[in-house]
Amino acid sequence: MRAVRQGRERPLTVHHLNQLLLVCSLVLLIAVAAVRISSRSGLPSLLVYLAIGIAMGQDGIGDIQFDDAELVQVIGYGALVVILAEGGLGTKWKEIKPALPAASALALAGVAVSVGVTAAGAHYLTGLEWRQALIVGAVVSSTDAAAVFSVLRRIPLPSRITGTLEAESGFNDAPVVILVVAFSTAGPMEHWYVLLGEIALELAIGAAIGLAVGWLGSWGLRHVALPASGLYPIAVMAIAVSAYAAGALAHGSGFLAVYLASMVMGNARLPHWPATRGFADGLGWLAQIGMFVLLGLLVTPHELGDDIVPALLIGLVLTMVARPLSVVLCLVPFRVPWQEQTLMSWAGLRGAVPIILATIPMVEGVAGSRRIFNIVFVLVCIYTLVQGPTLPWLARKLRLGKSDEAADLGIESAPLERLRGHLLSVTIPEGSRMHGVEISELRLPAGAAVTLVVREGKSFVPLPTTGLRRGDELLVVATDPVRDAAEARLRAVGRGGKLAGWLGTTGNGNGIRR
Repeated sequence: MRAVRQGRERPLTVHHLNQLLLVCSLVLLIAVAAVRISSRSGLPSLLVYLAIGIAMGQDGIGDIQFDDAELVQVIGYGALVVILAEGGLGTKWKEIKPALPAASALALAGVAVSVGVTAAGAHYLTGLEWRQALIVGAVVSSTDAAAVFSVLRRIPLPSRITGTLEAESGFNDAPVVILVVAFSTAGPMEHWYVLLGEIALELAIGAAIGLAVGWLGSWGLRHVALPASGLYPIAVMAIAVSAYAAGALAHGSGFLAVYLASMVMGNARLPHWPATRGFADGLGWLAQIGMFVLLGLLVTPHELGDDIVPALLIGLVLTMVARPLSVVLCLVPFRVPWQEQTLMSWAGLRGAVPIILATIPMVEGVAGSRRIFNIVFVLVCIYTLVQGPTLPWLARKLRLGKSDEAADLGIESAPLERLRGHLLSVTIPEGSRMHGVEISELRLPAGAAVTLVVREGKSFVPLPTTGLRRGDELLVVATDPVRDAAEARLRAVGRGGKLAGWLGTTGNGNGIRR
């Protein structure tokens, strides 16, 4: 972004820096307030942030001249790394494990079907050249991680649906990026089998690095007590970003690496976990806000008029033909009910990722790249406005509401390195079956004990006959050898009540081992 007055550039001074900081802080405050507005109105926050960027741009009240597509691409990649890290940290292994085969099929074969069908529609319905049509088809075939994570976690859907869609959105960025780069590179395009080989190799390298970095990072954080609890969230995000960097430098998929590394850490019972999740969630929101505002600045609204009809046609092909066809073909071997296939077809949400990917042909100098960007921008805005708010309604119509499940406990662990023990802070949420259970009925392993209960703002040392209530906070002390067993037992009682174990209910979930 350049500040130009009377044909010459102005040097950046402290005064200009102060002005920039003021503007950025005001934009963030407006964006944060927009989160509340969008959550109440059902309007996707993506559109609100894009509107802020457009209002600041050259056709808006801010009159900021900005056309640096390469800078947007770099910042967008960085923001996507943070968003994938936040999404991976919040992904529960017990939900995603059964969905991995279906999600992998959608992320690979489903992308191929979607690219082919959408590109054909773009070529024959709007007259785009085949290279441009293939770029558009590849760009819009990636479901957006930020949109999927933010929408699905507000909808009470069965875990097999959310697990499949979240894993798909985390996996499909890698093959789509490879395809967009290949289609945008000058010269003849490579043969399809060469692209398939590149995709397979990059995914394998990214997966191996992501799993390795995630495991090593989890092991280190669990066995090394940092001097301050605030360092744990920073360390977790640093490990996640290092997974992306290592994967990219090894010519693998950095996006897949950061998602898998974050997912491994998110299921590894790390110390001070609630604080880490809150920190990652805040960074994810910041990344989304910055990315969407910047994309809004890049667009030129008065140039969009001629591309509205092509965007509507291509989006119609994508939403009503390409996405449903890819879902049906990929999920046939898994015998998924038609109601779930219908919802997954409609839940192929697009967001900032396709818009960021649309900057790749602009940076590469592909003919008609500005029109490609405009078409993708209009398509994402319109169909996000249609699909996002209607997902809850469609889920209700298909009777896919989540079954009544006991709420999981919130457990935070703080290591006591010198004492060879752990303090477990346990929060009993609404819906937990631990309500009414007495301390003695927890049947914690020897070496673990409930030492303090906080109820309605008052703390006391419990007796064996003290009954627990919803909203209570417990302080549990456990020695190193029984730490995992104590947490597993607490989660089991939270799910199954005092008879957990005898009725087959275990704490095996969220990375808890028997």
